Amino acid sequence: MNKIRPLPRIALSLLVAALAVIIVIPLVLTITNSLMTPNEMSMNYGLIGKMTDAASNNKDAFVNLKVIPDWVTFAQYKKLLITTPRFLKMFWNSVGLVFPIIAGQTLIASLAAYAFAKLRFKGRELMFLIYLMTMLMPFQVTLVPNYIIIDGLGLLNTSAAIILPGVFGAFGVFMLRQFMTQIPSAYMEAAKMDGAGHAVIFIRVILPLVKPGLAALTVLLFVDYWNMVEQPLIFLEDEFKQPLSLYLLQINQQEPDVVFAASVLYMSPMVLLFLHAETYLIEGIQHSGIKG
Repeated sequence: MNKIRPLPRIALSLLVAALAVIIVIPLVLTITNSLMTPNEMSMNYGLIGKMTDAASNNKDAFVNLKVIPDWVTFAQYKKLLITTPRFLKMFWNSVGLVFPIIAGQTLIASLAAYAFAKLRFKGRELMFLIYLMTMLMPFQVTLVPNYIIIDGLGLLNTSAAIILPGVFGAFGVFMLRQFMTQIPSAYMEAAKMDGAGHAVIFIRVILPLVKPGLAALTVLLFVDYWNMVEQPLIFLEDEFKQPLSLYLLQINQQEPDVVFAASVLYMSPMVLLFLHAETYLIEGIQHSGIKG
């Protein structure tokens, strides 16, 4: 029996390793293909986006997926970062939208979560239930009301049309509230005995204890709003104000030779942030009580 027991663990390890390889393959293909020359890109992926009837009926018409390019070049990156100013413009548009949303929602969510978790007032549970209902609603349900309100405020085609709804998102309140409910009330009682008010308790007691939750929330918000498509597509008509996520929707048809390089540059901030905050993300989600 002692010889048989390690077998399920080995099989599970092999299964996890196989799944990891399958997940990593598209990432590796994206990085290596971003170093191909434009001619090699056209030869390997020229059928994408122009599959005519003749090509689709041709049994020999296949896309050639290559891991290692014949010639390594950084021409695609040069075109995006130096020759084409549009990419950098939309990159900074994304930064200008995402960072205010993260800062604003983190601040408001931490204050609201403190009230829902540690303060007792009439209607607290009902109000929190309403928060949860707004979080569970898909974006398409609230699209028309949001559009009417933003249009009535005269904020269409402005950054505020994206930032303001993002700042008041309900997910941060839910996540931090779950985190704060696990903080023992004895800490607050001890601070009150020393004469501390709610402001001092929140800043000097609660916030230091929820740093992992704040870090996890920052990462999740960054990934969510860095990848947003529907909101800027509807609320921002001016292409010079749109974020980088919309650039990738257009690049396949307009500039297919730089699509892999653009994808690498687009996902680099998310990968770097995750690698830097991986420990905080895992710890924050574990302590918040969120499952799945």
